[in-house]
Amino acid sequence: MRGATRGSLTRHLVLVQTGVVALAFGATILVAALVAPAVFDSHMRQAGHAGQPGVLMHAQEAFRSAGLAAILAGAVIALVSAAVTSAWLMRRLGRDLDALAAGAGRIAAGRYDEPVQLIGSEPELISVATAFNDMSARIDHTEETRRRLLTDLAHELRTPLAVLDVTVEALEDGVVPLDATTVGTLRTQTGRLTRLAGDLTQLSAVDEARLDLHRRPTPVHDLLAAAAHAATASARRAGLTVAVPAGPVPGTVEVDPARLGQVLDNLVRNAIHHTPPGGRVELAARAEGRVVRIEVRDSGAGIDPVDLPHVFDRFYRGAPPRHRETSAGTGVGLAISRAIAVAHGGTLTAVSDGPGRGAAFILTLPLGGEHRQAGDVGPESTDTDGP
Repeated sequence: MRGATRGSLTRHLVLVQTGVVALAFGATILVAALVAPAVFDSHMRQAGHAGQPGVLMHAQEAFRSAGLAAILAGAVIALVSAAVTSAWLMRRLGRDLDALAAGAGRIAAGRYDEPVQLIGSEPELISVATAFNDMSARIDHTEETRRRLLTDLAHELRTPLAVLDVTVEALEDGVVPLDATTVGTLRTQTGRLTRLAGDLTQLSAVDEARLDLHRRPTPVHDLLAAAAHAATASARRAGLTVAVPAGPVPGTVEVDPARLGQVLDNLVRNAIHHTPPGGRVELAARAEGRVVRIEVRDSGAGIDPVDLPHVFDRFYRGAPPRHRETSAGTGVGLAISRAIAVAHGGTLTAVSDGPGRGAAFILTLPLGGEHRQAGDVGPESTDTDGP
């Protein structure tokens, strides 16, 4: 099919080029036939041959014959050259079109790892190939995201659905009564499914770069204060202390406050969940040149060195504190948080000295222009205490 199409295109291009050359020479011959004899006759008469009609007639005939022969010879050469040039050009163009068509065929077959390569081609076609390869890579990334989400979703749905199925079956058999405990179990699992659906929607958005950000200048102090206030009730229930900066935190960041609040809320909740009663969660911020460094540090279970490189992997199952059965989250909160940080031009990393020695999550964000100055704020001045 590609060969037939290319041959048809080559034939059309050669015919068009040949037709243009033929029309050009036809017009040249017509103009020469109409104009040249009169001009030649005028020059011959000016040269003193007006009284020699025989000489004029023979000279004009010789001029017409020589001119027509020269024009026809030039036309033949031009037509052959046009045909050869068109065929050569179409051969180069056809090679590149075949490469693009083959690339489209590979994409249709689900193979995205073989980019189109045009060597020695024209800049315009290389631009087309580059855009084509970018499209292929984007489709590959989207497909990989879709497959991974489907796999993760099937894995994560298994536990709550199994609990719901067992509970409903026990109710039907009369093994357990429909009391507050049973209803609580059902609500916990349906709530878990609802959170999972919401988190997967957000994860899909950040993976495909569809995360809407409504940026505005926001003081870093406001972000920390909002995160601390949101954590007050859960910290009190857990018997923890949340320490936050008392004085103003230097710096303003150009961010979406709702999205950054989501990140900090998730980090603080994660710290509270992994810290035993009587422990401590600290929020701190420090401006370092052109960035602000925000830390959420806890005195809890810590992170095993084996698990540390994977804490931002979606649905990662590491040591028991991160285990699905003991976690209140859906397993994708940290992955979403890091994606939001990256979307703001920042980073999110984790550090820990090991199990039982606490952990810290460090969020860095670019500072606003007028607030790019160094400063330190510790976490010691204001505490939110547990009972």
